[in-house]
Amino acid sequence: MSAGVLVRRTVRGATALRGGRVWRPTPYQVAGLLFWLVMTVAYWRVPLCCDAGQHAAVVERLKADLLHPRHPMADLPGAGSAYYSPYAVAQGAFARLTGLDGWAVLRLAGPLNLLVLLSGLGRFVRVLTPRPWAPVLALAAMTLLWGTERAWWSGYLGLMSMTGNLGYPSAFAIGLAFWAWALTGARARDAARLRYVGPSGLPGCAGYAGLGLLYGLILLVHPITSVAAALGAVALVAGWQRGWRPAVVGRWALTAGAAGAVAVSWPYFDVLALAGDDSVDAMHRTLYLHLPGQFWLALLGLPALWLRGRRSARDPLVLMFVLECAVVAYGWFSGHYTYGRILGLTLVPLQFALAVELAAPRPWGVRRRLLGLAATAGACAGFLTVHAGAVVPPALDPVGFDQPPRWPAYDWAARHIRPGEVVITDGYYAVHAIAGHGPNLAAPAWPDPALDERERRRRAADVRAYLAPGSTRAERAAVVRRYHVRWLLLTRWHPVPEEAVVVAWSRRTGEVLARVGG
Repeated sequence: MSAGVLVRRTVRGATALRGGRVWRPTPYQVAGLLFWLVMTVAYWRVPLCCDAGQHAAVVERLKADLLHPRHPMADLPGAGSAYYSPYAVAQGAFARLTGLDGWAVLRLAGPLNLLVLLSGLGRFVRVLTPRPWAPVLALAAMTLLWGTERAWWSGYLGLMSMTGNLGYPSAFAIGLAFWAWALTGARARDAARLRYVGPSGLPGCAGYAGLGLLYGLILLVHPITSVAAALGAVALVAGWQRGWRPAVVGRWALTAGAAGAVAVSWPYFDVLALAGDDSVDAMHRTLYLHLPGQFWLALLGLPALWLRGRRSARDPLVLMFVLECAVVAYGWFSGHYTYGRILGLTLVPLQFALAVELAAPRPWGVRRRLLGLAATAGACAGFLTVHAGAVVPPALDPVGFDQPPRWPAYDWAARHIRPGEVVITDGYYAVHAIAGHGPNLAAPAWPDPALDERERRRRAADVRAYLAPGSTRAERAAVVRRYHVRWLLLTRWHPVPEEAVVVAWSRRTGEVLARVGG
């Protein structure tokens, strides 16, 4: 978070020995600490759901073999899986050292990612403006000004979605992106000095190379976030850089080269191969189908962004918004809907421009007062319609706010299944969660570059055939032999095959764990 304020006061008595300086926290340090505490509790009180099983499975595979992990969700080699990023490898190493399982590591990752996110936000906003309340307002706008319909995706930083995705790599990558933008903006505005020396004392070239390493790390941790991070960097440099001398061009080229070198040297997967991978485009089409309801409150920042554009057509936030909207539009018209994943960061220029405008010292003119009233009303509307349930537990809820998803846990089944054994399941929750405990799925739930998409679909078709009401015992046995299936995890609506032996069941969901094969 931003640095505190040192205030000099009249020196009396023993205080004179300390120079009369009193440290006072900035508004953002106070607000950021309170936000960190509240959201950590909110994140920990809700059962992990959705993509958490996938990320827990990644940690489990790295815990078992840090250098050559298997596929995150299937009994297959894992070479080429983009899930094995530096972030995930660090989590796997931590799990090996501590003995914690993947779910526990994800729990601990949430507060850490939030700390990176909050400190990066504060640093970036302080580059945009010295107004002390701007970071506080930016945090409020970023978490509340979305829409009046729930937007729940990895990389979305609304208050409600944070209760589920703070432990994901996307949250860490966005925090790094804020840090990278802060450092990029500071260097772009320092172009008048031919030789830049940063706070660490490193000469300019080393600082620019280090910035490139940071962008390369973002690319490896969460590739789609790196698209927005790169667009933000272009906007900041194009907006603030003056005097394109050869030395200046060379330093920015060094940043780009260092980022590329980091990305292509990572041994676990080929980041360049992801550019042509369209296996997840279809599942992201839904991102574009609910834009008005999920994002319209962020448009309250348009007047502030328009004012910045009037002052300077090269304003970085204006350029950032235009570039990111262009990429989102490209995703829609080209059919590469995965680019819609940057929608969360596309709102940041709107939200931060509004925060900077409303952090101006008083007295305010009529227009700014009206903008402040509209922003306050929008934040209240967003909180009451979508986000209140994130921080108000049901026991204290007098209204009945919508709560975060509460998926069932599968510890009861996992205790009977050894790591690596193969499971077939017909449950939506189970297929996303059970691999996070160590077992494998006959058909992985998500596409992965480590597994040819045609093979994944063939496996899914075999699982559907196994679970079909008209399947014969011989047909089921063939699937069991083909994928070395050992367990069935079935919902209460699906009959247990005659050859299976029931081992356990869930009182909450009625699901049954049955043993087959061998």
